[in-house]
Amino acid sequence: MSTAALLSFSLIALLTVLTPGLDTVLVLRTALFSGKRAAMRVVLGISLGCLVWGVASLAGLTALLTASELAYDVVRWLGAAYLVYLGAKALWDSRKAVSLEDSRPVPTAKASLRVGLLTNLLNPKVGVFYLSLLPQFMPVGQPAWGAVLVTVHLGLGLVWLPFLVVVAGRARAFLLRQRVLLDRLTASVLVALGLKLAFEAR
Repeated sequence: MSTAALLSFSLIALLTVLTPGLDTVLVLRTALFSGKRAAMRVVLGISLGCLVWGVASLAGLTALLTASELAYDVVRWLGAAYLVYLGAKALWDSRKAVSLEDSRPVPTAKASLRVGLLTNLLNPKVGVFYLSLLPQFMPVGQPAWGAVLVTVHLGLGLVWLPFLVVVAGRARAFLLRQRVLLDRLTASVLVALGLKLAFEAR
């Protein structure tokens, strides 16, 4: 692989990582309401989900998503239902106003990891991203470069998302003065993203 191709892929991967989306919402929300440790576990879950999709893409498994409309829709609807569930649960929990000094129960390590992992595994767009992008940069007859490209994408995410955790941690005291409003706003975004995923065309 040429240096130019690697840099081009890295730039595209960086843009996808920096573009605000579901991962950004999950990480910021967790950092604000559950703390840095829980947010970092969500980051780890997100990265593991991307890794699974990346490996599946290199193995040719994600081709099923583009070849089978049913397979794509099943994953899409499961992902949409999970996002709506997360958002609706958060909205329900936000009915109780919580002061800055009080804090909601911190999610367990497994729970935080599971949220990050499932929101990525149940998002077929992640699989399609790898399937459509990797072949354009992988040299013919050199499949090992696919692992390098997946590693680059994961590495960028593991730099950017923890940075968001740090920023959210520093702004936490100020933002939580409007805790209930912020809580309901981010929960509503999760529901909206779930509905968008459910009704969005391929």
